[in-house]
Amino acid sequence: MTTLPKKQKVLLLLSASSLLLPALHKTAHAQVLPFTSLKTSSSSLGRWLSDITLTGQIEGGIMANPARPNPGYNYGDFLADHANQVQLNQAEFTISKAIDSSLNEYQIGFTLEGLYGSDARYYHVLGISDQEWKARYQLIPAQAHVDVHLPWLTKGGLDMQVGILQAPMGVEGLDPTSRAFYTLAYTSEYSVPFEHIGAMFNWHVTPMVDVTFGIDTGNQTSFGSSDNNHMPAAYFGFNLNNLAHGKLRIVELSRVGPENSWRTVGHYEADHAQRFWNDINATYEINDKLSVTAEFNYLHDEGVRGIGARGQFAGADAESFVSFLSYKINKEFTFNYRGEIYRDNNNMMVATFRGNNSYMEALAGTGGETVAGPSGHGTTYGDLSLNVVYHPDLGHHVRVFQLRPEIRFDRSLNGTTPFNGGRNNGMFTFGGDAVIGF
Repeated sequence: MTTLPKKQKVLLLLSASSLLLPALHKTAHAQVLPFTSLKTSSSSLGRWLSDITLTGQIEGGIMANPARPNPGYNYGDFLADHANQVQLNQAEFTISKAIDSSLNEYQIGFTLEGLYGSDARYYHVLGISDQEWKARYQLIPAQAHVDVHLPWLTKGGLDMQVGILQAPMGVEGLDPTSRAFYTLAYTSEYSVPFEHIGAMFNWHVTPMVDVTFGIDTGNQTSFGSSDNNHMPAAYFGFNLNNLAHGKLRIVELSRVGPENSWRTVGHYEADHAQRFWNDINATYEINDKLSVTAEFNYLHDEGVRGIGARGQFAGADAESFVSFLSYKINKEFTFNYRGEIYRDNNNMMVATFRGNNSYMEALAGTGGETVAGPSGHGTTYGDLSLNVVYHPDLGHHVRVFQLRPEIRFDRSLNGTTPFNGGRNNGMFTFGGDAVIGF
């Protein structure tokens, strides 16, 4: 029996996935209900099981870079970091039982999501899955939490999630169908958390006001020796819903807690230097076709650079503004715009992680191949991204299908040259992704 070289195996996998994408719609089924036959069961457990759903989706994409950067990375891009290479971003399956916050009764549900692909490299939790894989395609438990609705305090009650949670801060998330673009803004990569182990609460105070709070072990960390410090972090914020006759929604979320590794800054600094994350965004639906979103983010870390010359923490900070516009051309096509200005005041936030495990190694403080940004004064990054999403209703029980060709312009707005191996102050990339799910 002939054994294929590793590179050929990867190419074979990618070819198979690209052939699978157009074929899946013939056999996929939208939101499979594996226990639906128990809906009329006489037992309460049977009825509870009856609306458990199973979903899945596959995403693959490429961002081409005509400058052919050496060593082959699109600087500052996580999900499409390998220039001019097709990759399987996600193959994921989710089994869940949703809770309905509008019902004034006790409820319990859950979400279990497994994800395989190149995106998993950035969404591990230290001590859970970060040591199991060395290749570009890796496997993670993207979500594993119990969901509870408690009819307490107000008519809307209190929702609670406990377990492995996807971080709630920011506009763009891990699920490609929840965001407008294949690539992420700098803000979504460097100034919001990704994953947590902890508990999050959402208190529905009134139909207009929700209050959010929670506690966790830290961004992408677990417990004991797998935590990069010994202190927890906490969330607090609010949602304002149904403003301006239902057209406006505002979400504010803040977070505070130590996030640096004791291996890089020392035990005292790691446990006492706080990181402050702050994000506020507002979405306004101008009409049935046109909506706009504005996001402002400010991050400050007291001790990311350790102890300064006078014995105080040597901090770093970044602030950014992101604007989004979405216009529904017709039932099948949507145009999207994203513009961003991201100021990395100390050149400590934006970087490219060359190794498959380098991002998680940097979080753990154990090294990792990192291509850092310019040295010296800070850098102001600009990002302009445009796409047209093709999202037809294919029928045949396909839950989602979309093609997203994208063009993106990145530029240093203050003369530094972080792109294309340090040769240029700007970078042009084009490509996109395809998503299909049942």
